[in-house]
Amino acid sequence: MTVSRVLRNRGDVSDATRVRVLAAAKNLGYVPNKIAGALASSRVNLVAVIIPSLSNMVFPEVLTGINQVLEDTELQPVVGVTDYLPEKEEKVLYEMLSWRPSGVIIAGLEHTEAARTMLDSAGIPVVEIMDTDGKPVDAMVGISHRRAGREMAQAILKAGYEHIGFMGTKMPLDHRARKRFEGFTEVLGKHGVEIEDREFYSGGSALAKGREMTQAMLDRSPDLDFLYYSNDMIGAGGLLYLLDQGIDVPGQIGLAGFNNVELLQGLPRKLATMDACRTEIGRTAAEIIAAKLAEPDAEVETRVTLTPKISYGDTLKRR
Repeated sequence: MTVSRVLRNRGDVSDATRVRVLAAAKNLGYVPNKIAGALASSRVNLVAVIIPSLSNMVFPEVLTGINQVLEDTELQPVVGVTDYLPEKEEKVLYEMLSWRPSGVIIAGLEHTEAARTMLDSAGIPVVEIMDTDGKPVDAMVGISHRRAGREMAQAILKAGYEHIGFMGTKMPLDHRARKRFEGFTEVLGKHGVEIEDREFYSGGSALAKGREMTQAMLDRSPDLDFLYYSNDMIGAGGLLYLLDQGIDVPGQIGLAGFNNVELLQGLPRKLATMDACRTEIGRTAAEIIAAKLAEPDAEVETRVTLTPKISYGDTLKRR
């Protein structure tokens, strides 16, 4: 019984006894059977974290924020990847819920009807992250992507740019990029400005893709004076292409991306961008899960909208 109390971190055990038990367990290479404990409690100390990708720079920072909070608890995050595919998200969610986790953190607010039903019926805390333009199943933490798009459009117009091109992911697969695009074009339209050229791609975001798309767009539309990219990685590729061509940035052509990826701080010019508050989103989501599990009846804020800020860098004129 004493060993059980120590390994489960329960009950009144002296510090000296606890040290001796843990030392013996370590020497034996003993690992407690969590499944056996789960049979009694019907839950395991796992938090299912379901994200669309690990191949870009966005979600590792979210995971860092989640881990920073959960490492001080008995909870452990377990990650599933959906590749932005609704049917794959449904499958990943089904498999993870079958392990009876204590909570779910899942990217986005758009899910299949079956996935939404599973989340609603799980009986555990659920936090949808990255986006707050919609209605959550339980709790949500993120930014308004429509607002982010509107604010970037306002900054571009204020700087005097009028001939704008857009490059980004194929919208049906990336709802948050779609919402930013909607907010962006909404503001442009109110000022009588239209996007003069646009190009969409599928697959991973990469510098090479940004270079390729930028060259193709400027070959088609040489009079463009601003290029707005749905993320920093392709934006950085576009910036490198323009600098290679000797084009004056931001005098002749301005640029902006999205996400404020730290890896790109070493570019010859700092790309204008907007911070998506990724680490803070991860931390806040984990804090909601931990708080709900610690005190199920306590009042916890479940609608958290963070405020990103524009970083003008060296590619967007300020006026």
